[in-house]
Amino acid sequence: MYDNYQRNIDYFRISITDRCNLRCRYCMPEGIPLIPMEQILRYEEILSVCTEAVSLGIRKYKITGGEPLVRIGCADLIRRIKQIPGVEQVTMTTNGVLLSEHLDALVHAEIDGINISLDTLDPARYQSITGFSKLDRVMTAIEEAVDYGLNVKVNCVLQKGINEEDWPELLELARDLPLHVRFIELMPIGEGKKQEGVSNNELFSVISDRYPGIHRDYRIHGNGPAIYYKIPGFRGSLGLISAIHGKFCDSCNRIRMTSTGDLKSCLCYDKGINIREAVRNNDREQIREILKKTICGKPRMHHFEEIKEITEHKKMVQIGG
Repeated sequence: MYDNYQRNIDYFRISITDRCNLRCRYCMPEGIPLIPMEQILRYEEILSVCTEAVSLGIRKYKITGGEPLVRIGCADLIRRIKQIPGVEQVTMTTNGVLLSEHLDALVHAEIDGINISLDTLDPARYQSITGFSKLDRVMTAIEEAVDYGLNVKVNCVLQKGINEEDWPELLELARDLPLHVRFIELMPIGEGKKQEGVSNNELFSVISDRYPGIHRDYRIHGNGPAIYYKIPGFRGSLGLISAIHGKFCDSCNRIRMTSTGDLKSCLCYDKGINIREAVRNNDREQIREILKKTICGKPRMHHFEEIKEITEHKKMVQIGG
């Protein structure tokens, strides 16, 4: 289905929980109250929304959280979404801590790809950023996921004064492993407003100095706005997602749903429609109408570069990454 600006909306990011087993400050700092479980959509309800979304042409799905693997049955939900006629792709974003123990089930569910959030390879800094010493588990999971032949992307958010110098070690993961290392500019949402991110323009400049043979990779690696590059001698690739310094709103193809059923067409704004009542009333027509209204109400662009224009005040974990 096309929105009012003739963008084909075919990608749906679905948060299945606000729980997480890490405490990254820009996403889920300590002290955030958890949502009561009765307000969170059940799996059958999520499947109902997906079924109606497919009828509108939305055929690609990303399962997020919180941390989706802390919710029992995540892999089975992915399997069931994959089985909906018309669904072309289901992927997931995870912090990787629980990934090893769920890989068999995810592969059996025929997951199409896994994004792993990882902001440093320094154990002490990892503990400082996340609140836990789990880096070894994440690194093991990355290698195992690659060994399974999965499409693996490592997502990194650089913050000035925290991990801005860690990009070389992170990027070097793509030298020996066939995966994509992607640097995502910090979005000024929730605690992200209090931190200063690193411009991907600045980052690419220093990367180009270190790797003079770097060149654009025009192959399609996913559904999102990342611009990819190949570095001579690397098995994997570099990706840059530049929401602030490389605005990609003209090609934005997604809507989002929080774990409580709030539909969002843009992370910048608090405007949204809750679909939970329609789902629990099993009102298929109303579900479709809410989805259509969300798509048609998608704004032309965000204004993350102007803090006063941002009306979304929830933490990222409450929205879904």
